[in-house]
Amino acid sequence: MFYEAELHFLQQFLKNIHIHCTIETTHTLSGAQMDLGLRSMLGLGSSYPIYYEKLSGILHGNCIYRIEDEFYCNYFFLQLPDTSETTYMVIGPFLIREIKQPALLKFCEDLNLPPQYLPTFEKFFSAVPLLADDTLLLTLLHTFAEKIWDGAVNFSMEVLSSHEHNNEYILPSTAAPASEITDDSFSMQALEHRYAVENDFLQAVTQGKVHKAEMYINGLSGSYMEQRTSDSLRNTKNYTIIMNTLLRKAAERGSVHPLHLDRISSDYARKIEMLTSQDACHKLQKEMVRKYCLLVKNHSMKNYSLLIQKAITRIDSDLTADLSLKSIAKLLNVNPSYLSNQFKKETGNTLTDYVNKKKVEHAILLLNSTPLQVQTIAQHCGIPDVNYFTKLFKKYIQKTPKEYRDSIHKG
Repeated sequence: MFYEAELHFLQQFLKNIHIHCTIETTHTLSGAQMDLGLRSMLGLGSSYPIYYEKLSGILHGNCIYRIEDEFYCNYFFLQLPDTSETTYMVIGPFLIREIKQPALLKFCEDLNLPPQYLPTFEKFFSAVPLLADDTLLLTLLHTFAEKIWDGAVNFSMEVLSSHEHNNEYILPSTAAPASEITDDSFSMQALEHRYAVENDFLQAVTQGKVHKAEMYINGLSGSYMEQRTSDSLRNTKNYTIIMNTLLRKAAERGSVHPLHLDRISSDYARKIEMLTSQDACHKLQKEMVRKYCLLVKNHSMKNYSLLIQKAITRIDSDLTADLSLKSIAKLLNVNPSYLSNQFKKETGNTLTDYVNKKKVEHAILLLNSTPLQVQTIAQHCGIPDVNYFTKLFKKYIQKTPKEYRDSIHKG
């Protein structure tokens, strides 16, 4: 194929946002896992061949088909050109809106399923990626289509709905009797998928990869959480508490000292209990993900020896303390010259330069977030002499503290 590189890029993108993408020929087209096995679990496995038989009858080249089925799941289908036999790309499922419990109850009623199957639907929707905005995916598909069909004027997109076809090729009129339905394998699959996503997400945090971690959190639907109480806000807050703990442990694996972890996790624990809406919870979750990733990015000590980790922890713990080379060497019971050489070797900075940079960074934070006088900020940074503080600040920032604060207000 002349578009192998573009196809690989699209597949990798879909993999990163946890949307299934399969390439199948007319001989292998079965759709058995098209919906993560939901129809099979419901005793509707026989509908897959019917689905594809009807679908292949309407599919034609140079067109992207978007389908939303009766479970509100979205898929893209397209026939790939330049292949030895008829080949299809199937993308999905994914959601474009959060599925609330009333809709899940309606599913059970329509399929003549007893209430105990509600958790099965909840597990299913927790495993389906949620795209709050599918603009980027559509843009990528359009760009890919321009490549494989030689320009935007040579292809089209059609939107199909299972309801427009009276569900005749997607869902039989009746599901299997409830007594014949077992969801053990489906539950296992959904559980494995959930843990795989969580592990990938936490690994991104451990590595300090903000963009990747944000990509995961943006793809999670509200149904991803276990509904343990009838209070939806309490459920979301409970999940946010769990997320705070998981993020803390992920950052710890990224070699962030407990000193920093305790500060940020305690701060978020207080903020969580003050939340009054689910929207506020979701906003705080995204903030937490970003802050923990930045914590790893800025404070990870995985490449440092134990000695230098201890020295850095001492510096970070109290900028107002005596942080001279002699004082820290005495505290760590090592020779000052050895500590100096090792610190420079591992961090690329002298210990004094590292301390000064940390003090200036803290000063910038206070100048941005407080109305404190410059002299007071200097004291919080462990520099009682405001003139020396101003000179040091200007050395690194090329502005005095006052000039820097004025530039913020003007901006």
